[in-house]
Amino acid sequence: MLGIDRSAARYTWTAALVVLLLWLVYLVRETLFIFILALLFAYLLSPLVNLIDRFLPGNRSRTIALGLAYAIFVAAIVLIGSQIGSRVVEQATSLEKTFPNTVAGWQPPAGSLQAQVADKVRAEVARWSNDLVSQLPQLGVRFLAVARNLVYVVIIPILGFFFLKDAGLMRQHILDLVEEGPRRALLDDVLADTHLLLAHYMRAMVLLSVGTFTVYSVFLSIMGVPYAILLGLLGGMLEFIPTIGPVVAVLAILLVVVVSGGHFLAILIFVVCYRVFMDYFASPNVMGRGVELHPLLLLFGVFAGAQAAGVAGAFLSVPVLALVRILYRRIRKARLTGRPVSTGAVAP
Repeated sequence: MLGIDRSAARYTWTAALVVLLLWLVYLVRETLFIFILALLFAYLLSPLVNLIDRFLPGNRSRTIALGLAYAIFVAAIVLIGSQIGSRVVEQATSLEKTFPNTVAGWQPPAGSLQAQVADKVRAEVARWSNDLVSQLPQLGVRFLAVARNLVYVVIIPILGFFFLKDAGLMRQHILDLVEEGPRRALLDDVLADTHLLLAHYMRAMVLLSVGTFTVYSVFLSIMGVPYAILLGLLGGMLEFIPTIGPVVAVLAILLVVVVSGGHFLAILIFVVCYRVFMDYFASPNVMGRGVELHPLLLLFGVFAGAQAAGVAGAFLSVPVLALVRILYRRIRKARLTGRPVSTGAVAP
């Protein structure tokens, strides 16, 4: 009718709906990010909740397990904050006050390799190091502001509580949107793979982050590097930003070592060996096969995510790319075989 092809109209309508959906996602991106953080927080606590739930009898043991898990989590945060937080704040304050002047008056040893290149790099090092140090207090203030923000302190744990409590019900409602058949089986398998991926990813990132913080803090303290706890915390936090984060942490450590006159060569060898161990042995084994991504794709995702949504985009780049990979492989194999086939995305 009227010369309009039904197939073309259907595809056009589908494309328009996709564009509208992307536009709506962009409009609510901040709220969506809060829900994503709450979901990741739920996956972070889920092993503890499941462990407690195994030892509690009764139909409402899940709710009790959630309450106990939250109490243990809060107690752990308070304990760690009281033991480490004060030292981090003290070192950050000292770094802000003394480090710029130290950089300005830095003189490399005569006749050393540093002296040979000092004239070429001195101005640049002073400029970008001052920029880095000037940003640290601002980042600290922003972090404290976020910590005081009720949206993050209260809403995220509450949302995480509901994710943990009603995860099975939410999954069933999503499945009920699709009729029985191959498509529902495909959706069921995708949800299962997504669940395993996010659970494995959060556990892996926490282990890698805690390991990096511990190793950096202990080694730098032994080597007498100033601000060792602060640098270790920076390295652990930046572990959540793939590829770029660890590089920034290493550069910050080396900058402090060079300016403070520490054992530069020994620390350089250590951080290089540690990054090789983490990137080629620890991280692949801890992450598992489901998060394996080609380095080019990983770099593209990190830079694209950072450009689109800043630090949040870089942080979410790896799980988003891994989810796209799962979805692509599921749909492709389902079309090739005529039925949903397990991709073996993530090992439990």
